[in-house]
Amino acid sequence: VQLVESGGGPGQAGGSLRLSCAASEFTYSPKFMGWFRQAPGEEREGGAGHYRVSGATYYADSVKGRFTISRDSAQNTVYLQMNNLKPEDTAMYYCAADPDCNTCWAGRTARYWGQGTQVTVSS
Repeated sequence: VQLVESGGGPGQAGGSLRLSCAASEFTYSPKFMGWFRQAPGEEREGGAGHYRVSGATYYADSVKGRFTISRDSAQNTVYLQMNNLKPEDTAMYYCAADPDCNTCWAGRTARYWGQGTQVTVSS
């Protein structure tokens, strides 16, 4: 199983970036796909998560109203549209996926993780 993120890079405060994560070698489209982030010296925190079967979507309070998660289940790809970026959004963003997990968002227990893509927002 591989998760390959792309789309990170430098951004300006108030601007937008779009992250993509392609999952390969899953027999079925993963039950859970999501984005988590970790800033230097900080713990990993949630960004946004999506459960395919229920359609439930979750966002961290810090990104609600600014970030949108979407999925292309046929392509096993998840996206994170990030609008109105803030310097505090600067972090390494990790894609996570799991074929059968009910606690992947709350517990951050997804079995598969990407290598991360760096997002740096300047003011």
